[in-house]
Amino acid sequence: MASLPALFLQALNGASKASNLPSNSDENKELVDSALTDCRNVRARAADLSLFSPNEELEDISTRDLVYLLVPYVLADLEGRVRTTGLDDRMTHLAAAERHFKQFASDLEHYKVLPDAERELYSKTTSTIADAARRRETKIKQYQKEKELRSKIEVPHGLGHVISKRRRVAAATPDSSPTDFDLIASLLPSSSSSEEEDDSDTEDILRDATILLLRLTYAQARNQLDSIGQELGLLRSAPPPVPQPSPDSRDTETQSWRLDAPARNARGPALLDPSGKPLQPFTILPAGATDRARLQSQVFQAGHRLPSMTIDEYLEIEQQRGNIITGGGPQSEAQPTSSEQLAVDAEQDGTAFAELKGEEKRQKDENWARYTDVNPRGAGNTMNRG
Repeated sequence: MASLPALFLQALNGASKASNLPSNSDENKELVDSALTDCRNVRARAADLSLFSPNEELEDISTRDLVYLLVPYVLADLEGRVRTTGLDDRMTHLAAAERHFKQFASDLEHYKVLPDAERELYSKTTSTIADAARRRETKIKQYQKEKELRSKIEVPHGLGHVISKRRRVAAATPDSSPTDFDLIASLLPSSSSSEEEDDSDTEDILRDATILLLRLTYAQARNQLDSIGQELGLLRSAPPPVPQPSPDSRDTETQSWRLDAPARNARGPALLDPSGKPLQPFTILPAGATDRARLQSQVFQAGHRLPSMTIDEYLEIEQQRGNIITGGGPQSEAQPTSSEQLAVDAEQDGTAFAELKGEEKRQKDENWARYTDVNPRGAGNTMNRG
């Protein structure tokens, strides 16, 4: 039986590989299902070992066991990645993800991993804030705090140092940044680095990095809870799926209008055999001349309107009304604009025409300057303000 760190590492590696694959691929589905099973086993074994107690405080938890506070977070993330087949299945996994995220957030709040300011900041659910300006301001503050925590993790002496020293992140992905699963995997004890585990300096760095990662994942869990709540609300209000007809009923319906279906003549034997081959000649329309003339006379009735003009006549009328745009193309692009032409005309020194155009250009520039003074740039753009 694999050890607890090895089992958790196996689940994290599978989740990390799945996050880099298309969500609709079969390999992604297998990796997510396998990682979810391993992670559930890790949760069960951690509970049997009683790694955490409600009577303990954060200082009472060893650095080696601190990483297992992230198990509910990984479980919730994997539940959201499971490929589902319908609304009910999707709602089941979303509800499970919501439950795990809430447990993760509750554990971190119980052990006081977060500063009070961060806890208060992420306790605000942005989707429930009615005022748009306050909602936007809250989102910006939450994003800035999350960015600050991630930058502290990625500094050379932070979690990035631990990752490099423990060599947990696979060297096969040097071009891509490590995922959250890779960062969590770097916190697990290494069986081949006993000297590192005994190093007190390394343990202090590891504990600080673990707490930073817990704070970062708490922020992400709060955002995920907001998104899950909105999606569950949409799924609960979605109309029920339209029942699909059974194959037998579809065949019966098809046979009712298909021409090659076995049919019987009202005045005689069957017209088609079971394979659809005609047994005798037949006509679709009435064979009598009187019936054909009657059907033909019903084609154009009094309400049918025939065209009153040709297409060319219609286009000529529309052009006279000014509804057809002409010009454009490369020739129009090469021609100067009105402002460019005015500047060229004003440069013809010594002529009355140039003086007239120069005065016209000066007045146009003054009018534009006055307009920009009264209407600064962006003054009329109020659509995207919070």
